[in-house]
Amino acid sequence: MAAGALKEALYGRNPVREALRAGRRTCRRLLLAEGVRRSREVEEVAERARATGCPVETKPRGELSRLAGSGEHQGVVLEASPYPYAAFEEVVAMARAAGPDALLLLLDRLQDPQNVGTLLRTAEAVEVQGVVLPEREAVAITPAVVKASAGASEHLYIARVANLGRAMAEIQEAGLWVFGLEEDPQATPYTAADWNRPLAVVVGSEGFGLRRLVRERCDGLVCLPMRGRVGSLNAAVAGSVVLYEIRRCRGGDGHPSVAGQSA
Repeated sequence: MAAGALKEALYGRNPVREALRAGRRTCRRLLLAEGVRRSREVEEVAERARATGCPVETKPRGELSRLAGSGEHQGVVLEASPYPYAAFEEVVAMARAAGPDALLLLLDRLQDPQNVGTLLRTAEAVEVQGVVLPEREAVAITPAVVKASAGASEHLYIARVANLGRAMAEIQEAGLWVFGLEEDPQATPYTAADWNRPLAVVVGSEGFGLRRLVRERCDGLVCLPMRGRVGSLNAAVAGSVVLYEIRRCRGGDGHPSVAGQSA
């Protein structure tokens, strides 16, 4: 749906389920495709919707594709209010309250919904306090991003700011160290960095990395050493590797993951 719309069409079984679980959106109606197999996942989604008073309707599969703007809806579409962004001040306060375990993710002009969704899925898995995005020249939290995150975005506190550099300064004033992920000769290999302190990690845009002013605002730069012929990793992969390294260094084991779970 168009930016600024009063409702969005979330699609995919996991994204819709997580939106219903999080309970942060106003849900208007749940649409199930005619003939969709009533699997355990689909029944759970329908039950959660009914429990919140959200109407459940059956519609032709084509109508779901039209509403979602995609055929990858797995027979499930949820019409709901737009993404509930957090206030930047709220994200900073949560990080400050976390003390030495503070961890924020900042995304500098990422525009690929798949990359953003992947990073949000990782961010939720390692328990960041919040995510910060610039308002301009960056993808918003659209239904495509929610789908790519497998619904992880619904459980995160994500703020949009007019000026990322100014936001970084406020994060530093709150006591966090800001490290940028960048292929630079002066960057520290990510396995040699000191991650045991309050942190914010900045991931740059696809193909361009960090903007100069953002890079200069960082307290330090880290990189992933490359041994192959390709010069760098995908932004989402590199960012995910660093986030998990931070969690490993801090001794966070968590629960076993299920690799390859469909979005």
